[in-house]
Amino acid sequence: MTAGTKEFTVTILGSGTAVPSLARSACAVLLTFDDVVLLLDSGPGTMRRLLEAGFSVFDVTHMGISHLHPDHTGELVSFLFANKYPDASLRQQPLTLIGAKGLTSFYNQLKGIYGEWIDMAGNLKLVEMDNTAPGEKIFSNFLLQTTPVWHRPESIAFRINVPNAKSIVYSGDTDVSENLVVLSKDADLLICEAAFPDEMKRDGHLTPSLAGKMASRAKVRHLVLTHFYPPCEQADMIGQCRSTYTGPLELAYDLLSFNMDEQA
Repeated sequence: MTAGTKEFTVTILGSGTAVPSLARSACAVLLTFDDVVLLLDSGPGTMRRLLEAGFSVFDVTHMGISHLHPDHTGELVSFLFANKYPDASLRQQPLTLIGAKGLTSFYNQLKGIYGEWIDMAGNLKLVEMDNTAPGEKIFSNFLLQTTPVWHRPESIAFRINVPNAKSIVYSGDTDVSENLVVLSKDADLLICEAAFPDEMKRDGHLTPSLAGKMASRAKVRHLVLTHFYPPCEQADMIGQCRSTYTGPLELAYDLLSFNMDEQA
């Protein structure tokens, strides 16, 4: 990163699921670099964790939505509502909301229910990415790449490439996906769901060994497993992942943070 710019940090705001937990909020990841504050997913508990990480809703410049399940979007309405109070002028630039095709319809349906309460009066931009093929969009400070993954029809994974810095991939929810392997090629950090232990494999989700196998094939430099349902708490998630992946490995927990500028 160039002198005078914000450090490139990645913080797991929510490492849990739809199951209520005192320790784990639902899915959310925060990336900060230059003047960008990028939030990936906004499950229940996101705004509290955002405050604990030192940011407010007004600081967030971009938000990506991996798919529309409530544990990934459940706090979107509250987030938009909070941007109006106590003073909407606290937002210095419009919020860019990014998701798959159908995002605009989803937002309009929410607006049909909540009306002006979530109308940000010109301070919201919607960006739809292809959910049938890989796509990319250039923003002023980064390149965003997306690809469809196997979970829901609208499910996409995100790759954020920061010029002269690092590349981060966020899987969202997915089963084994060749698209995710391609998207993750040589990434510096892959934040990948491993919702259940190997012995409890469920359709539409990964296990530690499956996530590790894809990370190995993609030659990612650092793997973080996240999105843990309760059975994961009693399982040897590290050991299962180590059967297929030998690189740097972390199990996510809320507020786990990485300074990407210091990553080898």
